[in-house]
Amino acid sequence: MLKKDKEKVLDEVWTTERVRDFLNLEAPAGVNADFHVLINAYRSMRIENFEQFLTFFQEANRDVNAKDAEGQTALAIVNAHRKGEEYVTVLKQHGAA
Repeated sequence: MLKKDKEKVLDEVWTTERVRDFLNLEAPAGVNADFHVLINAYRSMRIENFEQFLTFFQEANRDVNAKDAEGQTALAIVNAHRKGEEYVTVLKQHGAA
């Protein structure tokens, strides 16, 4: 039997600085930097932190409609997730189409 080396962290503290730091994530070669940052923020943050992140993202003139290598936007990917409704709403409020 495999032993877990880490337990899931619940109720993580998301400071404004930590949320803003996601803008500095480096994308792997060949991956759109704006898409990489956006999808990683979605996967990592609770809705209230993601909404705050999107404000910083826009202030930095980043592209909320950036696409992955398959031509999908973060909105399209999140929309396919069964628990993504709130994130879809927030993405649209910040200009995702």
